[in-house]
Amino acid sequence: MPLLDFAALAGQLPDSWKSTRLGQVGPARIKVLRMDEQAYEAETYAYNEGLLVINGLLRLSIGDEEIRVEAGQMYLVQAGIAHAVLAGSQGTLVIIDV
Repeated sequence: MPLLDFAALAGQLPDSWKSTRLGQVGPARIKVLRMDEQAYEAETYAYNEGLLVINGLLRLSIGDEEIRVEAGQMYLVQAGIAHAVLAGSQGTLVIIDV
């Protein structure tokens, strides 16, 4: 896999909240996207999803709880758990699907 500059790659994406798949390591798919402070509706997946903030802030809503994920932190959403992005989330997000 080549050297990846996640922030630069996210900055080149034409649309926010639309991820681009960068590659795969074993069964894990690696994607990047740009967050733009807008909310994103709840989603549920049949696989685990690691949400790694490269820069900025991710505000997640899981059930009645708000979880703040800051630069350098990752939140692991277990398969089958609904999660939404709250307004104010901005920066670069790497998604690792397992």
